[in-house]
Amino acid sequence: MNGLNDMQQEACCYTEGPLLILAGAGSGKTRVITHRIAYLIDKMGVNPYNILAITFTNKAAGEMRERVDNLVGFGSESIWVSTFHSMCVRILRKHIEKIGGTKDFTIYDTDEQKVVMKEVVKYLNLDPKLYPERAMLAAISKAKEAYMSPDDFERTHATSFRDQQIATIYREYQKRLKSNNALDFDDLIYQTIFLFETNPDALAEYQERFKYIMVDEYQDTNHSQFVLVKQLAAKYRNLCVVGDDDQSIYKFRGANIYNILNFEKEYPEAKVVKLEQNYRSTTNILNAANSVIKNNEGRKEKTLWTDNEEGEKVTFTRYANEYEEAEKTAMKIRSLNRQGVSFDDIAVLYRTNNQSRVFEEKLIYENIPYKLYGGTNFYSRKEIRDVVSYLKILVNPSDDTVVKRIINVPKRESVIQQSER
Repeated sequence: MNGLNDMQQEACCYTEGPLLILAGAGSGKTRVITHRIAYLIDKMGVNPYNILAITFTNKAAGEMRERVDNLVGFGSESIWVSTFHSMCVRILRKHIEKIGGTKDFTIYDTDEQKVVMKEVVKYLNLDPKLYPERAMLAAISKAKEAYMSPDDFERTHATSFRDQQIATIYREYQKRLKSNNALDFDDLIYQTIFLFETNPDALAEYQERFKYIMVDEYQDTNHSQFVLVKQLAAKYRNLCVVGDDDQSIYKFRGANIYNILNFEKEYPEAKVVKLEQNYRSTTNILNAANSVIKNNEGRKEKTLWTDNEEGEKVTFTRYANEYEEAEKTAMKIRSLNRQGVSFDDIAVLYRTNNQSRVFEEKLIYENIPYKLYGGTNFYSRKEIRDVVSYLKILVNPSDDTVVKRIINVPKRESVIQQSER
């Protein structure tokens, strides 16, 4: 436990029963999770095979995987370190036949979902302007996050004609996914819960395997993720969740803050450990953050502190509109550069991608070099998606949606012309 403070050590050494770790920003929560895994194996004699660590993004899972491997060494490959969705894919690839699927199922991305939804709306003779693809997919996603089937949705939500139509769309959408031997992203968790509900032997297999479960960023879990974790932890109840209710910003994605706020109600015997020492920020930054966040209602009390230097004061400026904001930002960057600050040491953070355009205009006008991070994901590019679609067909010939995408890619006319030459 070298290098851990007292509260971090306490969190690592409490291994039996439910544990809630309230980890403030920059308090070393990933370090605690990885050292806790190492403690379970080295000090408690737990088989690595019996440990599951869940996080939210592939990047976070990759970083945690690397740190666990470095700490644990031999045997670490037996530990499951994954996202919710990748964990569910592994489970469904093995057991989906028990709920009427086949192991070679395809996982649809957003564009493929839109193709199916467009067909559904057309088949039901509905006006696509009144029932747009994106809105319908969002409604279905929200239903699945709440673990609601089409029948559940119709019974509890269909109080208007429009909602009744959405229930019908949901039902037909699922029917087409099944005929294509496909699942969408939300289905991965939904179908895993359904598998466990309807096949006690499958649930027992994973309950027995995962005797120690750790969930990172617990404040961002939705209802279906909460249900899934509860199913897996029901037998041994050695569930450790790590999160910070003050950092919950994904309600619009279905995150349920009450999963972390009510953890002690769900698990009355739970121990709570607060990680309040911050290693990342200066004192002034923490004082400003604490002053703002303390006004939030319905939060678990904690106050971040640090041994770091006082640092520069935080400044706050309110502008009349986005154009003035971008202009003043560009001027500030130019001023800092003239004072000897390198452009490489300056970053502009914004909340949504559509805010970047105004900043880019002002930076170009001021002749300030910049690099924009984000844009089109590699796997979202047309040529990459076309190649992936061909590979999907090789694995799952039943997928009509993918066939329609590539039936004329590359265009047959151009192929004929080239052959004639």
